[in-house]
Amino acid sequence: MTKLYTEDHEWVSVDGDVATIGVSAYAAQQLGDDIVAAEDLLAVGDDVSKGDILFVFEKAKAAVEVYAPVSGEVTEMNAFLEGDSESFHDNLMAVEWLYKVKMSDASEVEGLMDEAAYKAFCEA
Repeated sequence: MTKLYTEDHEWVSVDGDVATIGVSAYAAQQLGDDIVAAEDLLAVGDDVSKGDILFVFEKAKAAVEVYAPVSGEVTEMNAFLEGDSESFHDNLMAVEWLYKVKMSDASEVEGLMDEAAYKAFCEA
């Protein structure tokens, strides 16, 4: 499946009406290794709108919000998000996805960047 990217460094891949959502490798590298937790998590069954906060990465000196690139109902959450802080960063680099959402409006992915556009965006 093809990944599409947001300007906030989330990615989404679509299979039917299900969007799989993750954080780009670029974002994971920029976050650094001082992530201590993921907080304010949405749960399975929660409704989310495009642009809503999915969860917040807590760092030693800051908080980084992760946004929903599409609207719909949360159908799965990766157990990684509830993991321990000691290996959080290493796992973030290796985890394949964070949330799955049954989309309510598939047209929301139309404005997202393909991989080439996202790479150019990151280099700008």
